[in-house]
Amino acid sequence: MSQRASMVSGSALAIAVVLGSANVSLTQDLEQRRLQTARELSVIDQQIELSEKRRGELAAEIGKLETDRASINKALIETSARARKLQGEISATETKLAELNTQQDDIKASLRGRRAVLAEVLGALQRMGSNPPPAILVTPQDALSSVRSAILLGAVVPEIRAETDILLSELTELQRIGENIEISRNRLATDLNLLAEDEERMGLILEEKKKLTADARQELAGQSAKAAELAAKQTDLSKLIEQLEKEFAVVREAAELARKTDEDRIARERESIAAGKPPLAKPDFSNMARIAPAMAFEQAKGLLPRPVDGVEVRAFGQPDVTGEPAQGLSLATRTNARISAPTDGWVVYAGPFRSYGQLLILNVGNGYHVVLAGMERMDVQLGQFVLAGEPVATMGARRIAGVEATGVDSARPVLYVEFRKDGKSIDPTPWWTDTAPKRVANDT
Repeated sequence: MSQRASMVSGSALAIAVVLGSANVSLTQDLEQRRLQTARELSVIDQQIELSEKRRGELAAEIGKLETDRASINKALIETSARARKLQGEISATETKLAELNTQQDDIKASLRGRRAVLAEVLGALQRMGSNPPPAILVTPQDALSSVRSAILLGAVVPEIRAETDILLSELTELQRIGENIEISRNRLATDLNLLAEDEERMGLILEEKKKLTADARQELAGQSAKAAELAAKQTDLSKLIEQLEKEFAVVREAAELARKTDEDRIARERESIAAGKPPLAKPDFSNMARIAPAMAFEQAKGLLPRPVDGVEVRAFGQPDVTGEPAQGLSLATRTNARISAPTDGWVVYAGPFRSYGQLLILNVGNGYHVVLAGMERMDVQLGQFVLAGEPVATMGARRIAGVEATGVDSARPVLYVEFRKDGKSIDPTPWWTDTAPKRVANDT
């Protein structure tokens, strides 16, 4: 029995040491810990800034690009894809961090709630260790006392051991979670730094692309301003598109190119069928200098990437605060997230629209239009042909008022996406190649 008591006493000493090392953590206020974690994540994000040396290296890298449309587009799309992947990894790490912090807080709360029981267990173990029961073979005259002690230990020790095992398990889990939090925080800082580099790279590439079309941009500046005036007076998207195509030559040309591209594709398909060949040729997405969609929009179902990695906060058809079904999809995004064109198409409008921030309308052919709203800055112009995956705009730091009016319950910036066919909204779901996380409740 003395060996058993010594073993229990040793466990008590080990627990006391662990408790002593964790005492500071256990006395922290739960709510303050949560607020501190939120502040740490915010500081990490804000402190990510490239050094002047790294900025110079990126500028030199972009300077080596061949100054033609194909190489610029290729660099843009590759960088955008890499940044999009990083954004997804950052979001996943942030979610994991939030879950780990919640688990850590739960374990600490559990330990606080069981503090009185743990104190009793430690007291009993210490008393047993300092005054163990006598051994029968050493002092046979104390046999009765030894038997009584054995009976008492037989009843108490299992309960003490159970409490000890629970305590050790929770403390071990607490240590494991703390280590995972540190690993996740380091990974987040690394990914944010890489994302900052890609953002800088994209900015430099976009500047190079603007240089290629500097003359055209000057000519279009006046038309863009007039288009914005027209949009300010119009409330209906279908009528806005009709007026743009009627009053602006560059938009008419884009619509005509879209129509001609569809006609040429249909003609080629008929010729292919007549020759006994497959009706649809494999689209060539590798041609970064293309000036027409690589494939018909109807054939792109299940192939289009979403314009941004974000949480779906309102699905197509879901009633808003007024009870009206949503005409498009709403995605909560990261602050200052880059928005990419989900498909090839011609820009028929890029500018402010009422209280919805910056609005982008793409003519993607055969009566289809893709509408994006809620951005803060545009990187494209009227009449421009953009490729799928090409960065076209940037979100701001907060939700736009017009998007808020739709009833989307999110504190983050929200991108509104709408697909239209012959002037009517349609469900974009069949076109997406991936399924983004959904959360249609409060997404704060």
